[in-house]
Formats: sequence, structure tokens, C-alpha cells
Amino acid sequence: MLGKTYDSQVCSIARALELVGERWSLLIVRDALFAGTTRYVEFQRRLRIATNILQSRLDGFVAAGIMERRTRSSAAGPEYLLTDKGRDLAPVLVALTQWGDRWAAPDGPPICYTHETCGSTAGVEITCAKCGALPDADEVIIRPGPGMPAEYLQRMAAARAAY
Repeated sequence: MLGKTYDSQVCSIARALELVGERWSLLIVRDALFAGTTRYVEFQRRLRIATNILQSRLDGFVAAGIMERRTRSSAAGPEYLLTDKGRDLAPVLVALTQWGDRWAAPDGPPICYTHETCGSTAGVEITCAKCGALPDADEVIIRPGPGMPAEYLQRMAAARAAY
């Protein structure tokens, strides 16, 4: 069984999963991004999520800087608004939707992301930062980045030397 943290993983995917990898998390962000949902009662009504789970996720998003809580003098309760960090999850949601449309939507896409300005379909693709090419996944390799701890680099070098 997986724990709640991935301390042994030196991986940005693992770190991101600590923040948004729980079942309801991306659905909350989806509704905030694309449905304009901002109030606790709206999230609860749209998602039909248990109140304790919803409050825990919203509090976690606020603590992680994904959302900010704004309290107004309204009886409707505070608003939960996405920060830039939260809005930066949009391509993740679009990519996950594209995968779901291909592999988990037998009757076709239930929703389509559309560029409001021109009306064309919006999507996410892997592109090369230098030449703009669209490589296949098998053409993408990994290399250590600047955030790779020195001890991992040493282990990787030792493992290569052993082969």
C-alpha cells in the first residue's frame, strides 16, 4: 500500500502526486478551472463528495498554494480561488482528458476543450523546446536535471560503470 508521501522518490511526478494525486483533487481543480466553481457548497453539490474529504482537499490546496481562501462578508462562506500554481494544472487536466478520451470513453469524448478565440480544438502535445518537433514518446529520454541530488548522481554513475 502506498503511503501519503514519496520521500524516497526523487521525482517531480511523485512530488506533484503528493499535492494533487488523491482521487478527488483533480476533479476539484477541474471544476474550479473550467466550471468557475469557487464556493464550498458549489463543489459539494457538483461533485457529491463527502464534506470531510472536500474540506480536507480545499485546506490542503490552500496550504500548498494551489488555491487561496477569500472570506467575504457573505453568508455563502469563503471562496476558494485558484492561484497561478493551481491554474498551471490546466495542461495536466487537458492531457489526462485526451488520454481518457482515447482509452476510457467508448462513446467518444464527453467534453471538448475549445479555443474560445478561433473555435478550434485545444490539446496538449509534447514538443521539443529547441526545434519544435513533436517527438513520439519513445524518442523522449530522461537525463538528470539540476535538482538531482549528488548522492543519486553518484549511484547512477556507479550503476552505469557496473554494466
